[in-house]
Amino acid sequence: MNDKAIVCACEDVTRRELEDAIRAGYADVESMKRYTGLGTGPCQGKSCLSAAMRLCAERADLPEAAQVPFRARPPLSPTSLAAFAGMPDDVVRRRESPVPPPRSSAGVHPLQPREPLPAKASVVIVGGGIMGLALAWNLAGRGESDVLVLERGYLCEGASGRNGGGVRAQWTTPAHIELAKESIEFMGRFAQELGINVWLRRGGYLFLAHDERTLRMLEAGARLHRAHRLATRIIDPGEAGDLVPELDTRKFVGASWNPDDGVVFPWPFLWGYAHGARKRGARVETFTRVTGLEVEGGAVRAVRTDRGTVRADRVVLACGAWSPAIAAMAGVALPNVPYRHEIVSSEPLKPFLGPLVTMMGTGLYFSQSMRGEIVGGMGDPDEPAGLNQTSSLRFLVRYSRALTELVPRLAQVKLLRQWAGCYDVTPDHSPILGETPGVRGLLQMSGFVGHGFMMAPAVARRMAEWMGGARDELFERFNVSRFAEGRFEKETLIIG
Repeated sequence: MNDKAIVCACEDVTRRELEDAIRAGYADVESMKRYTGLGTGPCQGKSCLSAAMRLCAERADLPEAAQVPFRARPPLSPTSLAAFAGMPDDVVRRRESPVPPPRSSAGVHPLQPREPLPAKASVVIVGGGIMGLALAWNLAGRGESDVLVLERGYLCEGASGRNGGGVRAQWTTPAHIELAKESIEFMGRFAQELGINVWLRRGGYLFLAHDERTLRMLEAGARLHRAHRLATRIIDPGEAGDLVPELDTRKFVGASWNPDDGVVFPWPFLWGYAHGARKRGARVETFTRVTGLEVEGGAVRAVRTDRGTVRADRVVLACGAWSPAIAAMAGVALPNVPYRHEIVSSEPLKPFLGPLVTMMGTGLYFSQSMRGEIVGGMGDPDEPAGLNQTSSLRFLVRYSRALTELVPRLAQVKLLRQWAGCYDVTPDHSPILGETPGVRGLLQMSGFVGHGFMMAPAVARRMAEWMGGARDELFERFNVSRFAEGRFEKETLIIG
């Protein structure tokens, strides 16, 4: 096959691009899919998966046990929003039972690297998502030469690779506003800093208020935003309809609009930090499962893994919804609770939607990607807690009904791919950062309630500086001790 031959017709992925992925170390098809976009189009890999599998099998150093196909996402065939919206109410009334914690996979993962881990590292970061990798890049950039990142699966497997890509500075607390604002500015120069385009599209965020009470909340938020030099303003339904003519303006009483918010493509954002961290000397080890933390004399001393034990001066927990389980290995109880949030992507359409739109009250949100898909999700107040990344028909029906009620013209648009990730929810919807009381050297970096993705650049920069000795009130304000002290940092503008 010619290296310019198209393997994935839906996404125009060539053989050369797949070979580039293999040379970069992403030889299994799950990683290859995220690195190239293979199999993410209308056919869900039906026309390209076998060719990609053959290419993977040609690698002598790829174990046969690792030569497995990626999982097709529901729905199995393109299905219109109207078809899902018209399904019986029994589908929506059906509640799922709480999902038990996932069991650790028995044995060593077939893609686990064969090289031994170092016996010691200055900083071990547990979690190869956007937070952990951004921190590694920042630490290495500040001269920390001994940084090790441990990721239990492939890069982009967790929440960082499963979100909708929305980035906004519209928040209700000054700390979140400033973190998000700095992060979005960094995304704008990400290609210059790290050499990868994350496709930042500043189409704005449009928050729709379904009632007067919600509108008052948005008005208070807009005043705070303007104090932080944001362009947020309150607009009426007519002006919102001018921004998005397809909206049924009878469904809301007003809106909050910031044209400088936007959307990025999550996968290259993560790849960029991973490549950048490695280039600066940090080690990023995938398919490496943490099995224990060793604590002596009130301080963390080592990290045990299924590849051996690494002694460490400091250990950072940056594994999102899995952070409580890792913290428990050191006898620490975190208040974070995981909740599934589902997302779906449509067939590509001609560009028509500028902003990311969210309807307050329902949790509905949706935007249009650079490739034309409508990507959206919707919160579920009845979602049981649990580390659940499966997909449900209930979500598709609720989402389809909410979206077609607000944008009736989308009724015949077909949905192609559905997936889910976990929000890492704290009691006050704010993160947990900094030292762990009672365990010196165990540092927290979790609890972002599904929005750490958009704040990672600023949080990681400040944490790297703080770890280097700089004073920063952020790591006192958001310390885990605040919950025992009854000191909450309540954030209210959570969507999805």
